[in-house]
Amino acid sequence: MKYIELVCTVYLKKDIEFKWSFEVISKYISFSMAQDSKLKRVHEGKDFKHYVFGGLLPVECDKIYKKGNSYRFSIRSLDEYLIDTLSKKLRENINYQYLQVIQTDKRKVKQFFISELYTATPTVITTENGMFWTMEKDGDILRLQKQLHDNLEKKYKAFYRKELQTEQNFIQMIEIKNKVPQNIEIKKDGKRVRFFGNKFRIVPNEDEVSQKLAFLALGAGLGEKNSFGGGFCLGRGMRV
Repeated sequence: MKYIELVCTVYLKKDIEFKWSFEVISKYISFSMAQDSKLKRVHEGKDFKHYVFGGLLPVECDKIYKKGNSYRFSIRSLDEYLIDTLSKKLRENINYQYLQVIQTDKRKVKQFFISELYTATPTVITTENGMFWTMEKDGDILRLQKQLHDNLEKKYKAFYRKELQTEQNFIQMIEIKNKVPQNIEIKKDGKRVRFFGNKFRIVPNEDEVSQKLAFLALGAGLGEKNSFGGGFCLGRGMRV
């Protein structure tokens, strides 16, 4: 297994508030994907997109990214074609009003043993009643773990076209790092929409299947709304 990461350096044409930064990046990626016939079908389809992106770095202390400054963000995917195409299309998309990608750097990351996962952006999970999982509204940790696990299994099957034989949840321990729910905010049809989520520290189990799912979380995102920046993870472990 491997994932491919594209580190994008961007120049800002306008000030961007932190709360809208995920929408700005998401729309930039979506428009760029639409310029390629294959990726346009992926973008417009209802299946997993198999990519995730992180927020702009460095984070400004006043939560406003400044016009005229340069920042960076990362896109990860299991699909190398997607990354290679975006590397070109993002730089060609020069008319976007908020930012311009001026440089892309690609790297491949092979599977390594993961001792801990940290979610750098809110991880979104929708419960059966259509609400977002939060400790205040739900609080069922076992259901949370099951949905995180099941979501990764489905992503694995969708991309690799085969099922994993799982005997246990990939999560050995999970810790909620936020005191109040975190959110990703977008505008849809002129209305503000918020996806509520949480930031986690996760210790995965050490068996082969659990490690594959933990690595998949790094490459394709944990939970839902990954194409809006949800569930971008950082990993600690042993690299060969």
